[in-house]
Amino acid sequence: MRMPRRGLVIQARTRWLLVGLALLFSLVLLMYLLECAPQTDGNGSLPGVVGETMGKEYYQALLQEQEEHYQNRATSLKRQIAQLKQELQEMSDKLKSLQEKKTPKVNGMNYQGTKEQTSNDLLEFLHSQIDKAEVSVGAKLPSEYGVIPFESFTSMKVFQLEMGLTRHPEEKPVRKDKRDELVEVIEAGLEVINNPDEEDGQDEDDGVGDRQLYSENDFIEGYYRTERDKGTQYELFYKKMDGMEYRHVTLFRPFGPLMKVKSETVDISRSIINVIVPLAGRTEAFAQFMQNFRDVCIHQDKRVHLTVVYFGQDGLSEVKSILESVARETDFHNYTLVSLNEEFNRGRGLDMGARAWEKGEVLMFFCDVDVYFTAEFLNSCRLNAEPGKKVFYPVVFSLYNPAIVYANQDIPPPVEQQLVHKKDSGFWRDFGFGMTCQYRTDFLTVGGFDLEVKGWGGEDVHLYRKYLHGELMVVRTPVPGLFHLWHEKHCADELTPEQYRMCIQSKAMNEASHSHLGMLVFREEIEAHLRKQAYRTNSEAAG
Repeated sequence: MRMPRRGLVIQARTRWLLVGLALLFSLVLLMYLLECAPQTDGNGSLPGVVGETMGKEYYQALLQEQEEHYQNRATSLKRQIAQLKQELQEMSDKLKSLQEKKTPKVNGMNYQGTKEQTSNDLLEFLHSQIDKAEVSVGAKLPSEYGVIPFESFTSMKVFQLEMGLTRHPEEKPVRKDKRDELVEVIEAGLEVINNPDEEDGQDEDDGVGDRQLYSENDFIEGYYRTERDKGTQYELFYKKMDGMEYRHVTLFRPFGPLMKVKSETVDISRSIINVIVPLAGRTEAFAQFMQNFRDVCIHQDKRVHLTVVYFGQDGLSEVKSILESVARETDFHNYTLVSLNEEFNRGRGLDMGARAWEKGEVLMFFCDVDVYFTAEFLNSCRLNAEPGKKVFYPVVFSLYNPAIVYANQDIPPPVEQQLVHKKDSGFWRDFGFGMTCQYRTDFLTVGGFDLEVKGWGGEDVHLYRKYLHGELMVVRTPVPGLFHLWHEKHCADELTPEQYRMCIQSKAMNEASHSHLGMLVFREEIEAHLRKQAYRTNSEAAG
């Protein structure tokens, strides 16, 4: 093994230092002996003759002895240095041998260099994180509380479920790291779309000039959720202003760099949605629902079929009249009215509405008469449900009692002006599973609703749990274009204890926000305080 240059320099300096110390010591010793040498008497030899001769021989012998001593010392140091060099070489050889044993062999040869092997191991680990996560296939879960819901976002806002008492259902990202994260994800999705790989399904011959490039302005919406032991999944959707094709990019951050899962073009231009609404009475609410349906589905989207399943005879003729009136005024005839002369059962109504469709596969939106939705939501419905793969369970934003929310106004504003995501105007209804988008074949395959459930509530949770126990992926996320309008709730005595508890819970949650309910609870105390303040003011003015 060749001695490092630095080692040679140190060795040479050590040698010269030892020699210098030896010479200095000899000189000091010589001066000491000269000072301490005994004086001769008068009968002795004359100075400079016999005594001088004896002193020179003595000091020469002494110098020679000291020189031999330091030469021996230098030789010993050289031997120790050589021994240390040999031990260092042996340790280096052992370490190299251990590394070679840990390094796998391909065709009888070791990989050269540990950096390449480390990189391969890291990539293998990151891909294993994607395989473990619920990205491409669904996971079997024990209950409805096992789902990790997505949170949705646009380029400006985040729509979140977890609010506590300080956060808001709709927010601009306050933390810089969250803003930077979402900007990075949007830009990474653009990079995937604008620079596709072979696996993305685009021909290599298509040059950049032939390809339509996307920008940040083409980003429509995204969803993200984090599995704490695996990473964060991002679902991104882009669309040109004048086009009907959406670009869908899935990214995954396995607690490291973003990794592309897939990139695909999603054409929803021919995707029909069958909106199924079960109904009994409540014709005024149905008239309001049809106004929203006319504006969104007939005038804007134009790819919707409406199925109304009506229970009983009271109000049936009025419902028919509303549908016929809309048909005449808009030339819309893509609707079906199913009449059932029996007691209202939501699960039964939705099941009959699904089976009444006779044109093969179709995307269904299970809806209620009190729900207000936008054209953007219908596209979210199309993008997040896929036959045999995904069902969409959006979280509805439920509006509070407008009489309480807008108590400081003479009358509440129109419904369209109430559709805002504010903490005192509503909440994300994360305990409700009634609004869902799913394909007909998936609904029938899983067995549909439990028709034994009577009256209010429960049937939607049973269906939801069926999907959780199966192989399909459940996409659960709040969406900005889906609202539940407040209406008076009546919990019937005929309900089972569990249904009655759920009904009362829903009624309490729907009434008002935490702060507004507090104002109602302490109303008398507040009024008493105001009376005291008024009395004190009047007394001071009179005095």
